[in-house]
Amino acid sequence: MKTIKDIIAQKSKERITMLTAYDYPISSFLDEAGIDIILVGDSLANVVLGLESTTEVGMKEMLHHAKAVLRGAKNTMVVADMPFEAYQLNPQKAVDNARQFIDLGCAAVKLEWFDQAPSVVAAIVKAGIAVMGHVGLTPQTADKLGGMKVQGKDAESAKAILQNAKILEAAGCFSMVLECVPQNLAQSITKELKIPTIGIGAGIHCDGQVLVIHDLLGLFSRYQPKFTKKYVDLGPQILQAIKQYKNEVTSGQFPDDAHSF
Repeated sequence: MKTIKDIIAQKSKERITMLTAYDYPISSFLDEAGIDIILVGDSLANVVLGLESTTEVGMKEMLHHAKAVLRGAKNTMVVADMPFEAYQLNPQKAVDNARQFIDLGCAAVKLEWFDQAPSVVAAIVKAGIAVMGHVGLTPQTADKLGGMKVQGKDAESAKAILQNAKILEAAGCFSMVLECVPQNLAQSITKELKIPTIGIGAGIHCDGQVLVIHDLLGLFSRYQPKFTKKYVDLGPQILQAIKQYKNEVTSGQFPDDAHSF
């Protein structure tokens, strides 16, 4: 089983691979493929539940899907996103919510930068729970950043993101997600931090990469960010299979003798 120490040790030595999963079948595939980290992402809201914003999922949904993912992850480390408001009300509530994921079997939780993030991270880490940080574009508070846009394009905002990353590292984070920042900024942050960085829309210079599995497999077509890559386009194949099933049922071809008792 991959551990927090293993992930930290990979910095500058072996690139870290992380993908999202929200159920048992996908988790099993990621585990078999040797992916380092499975993220039970709050992107669950968009790609699984059909909601508009990651702020629309809560602890109930995240815990439900984390249970399913953990059943498929035999060797891969599982990290769970802390949903919006699960950690922003007060540090003690954040600790209590984080502990629920750990009690299930998750190795760590991930939370996004916000103004009180340093004290919240410190409280969770003090409670013996590992935390992955997240700076740059923070989808849960994107409305305060001008929307889902690249962050850190000017010197002032770039400096602020670098500073945020350093603060979260000092608070005890064991790794840092860098989302939608210029690759030169991501490179600078990666060099400055002693902990690994994991990029999404942050270029090649991070210590690892993460994607949403539905983007990688071509299962989500509502929007396609520039930084995503379809490694296979399963959406049309699934649609074709369903259409074929419908045609065979309506024409009386299915079930045939081979599929009957």
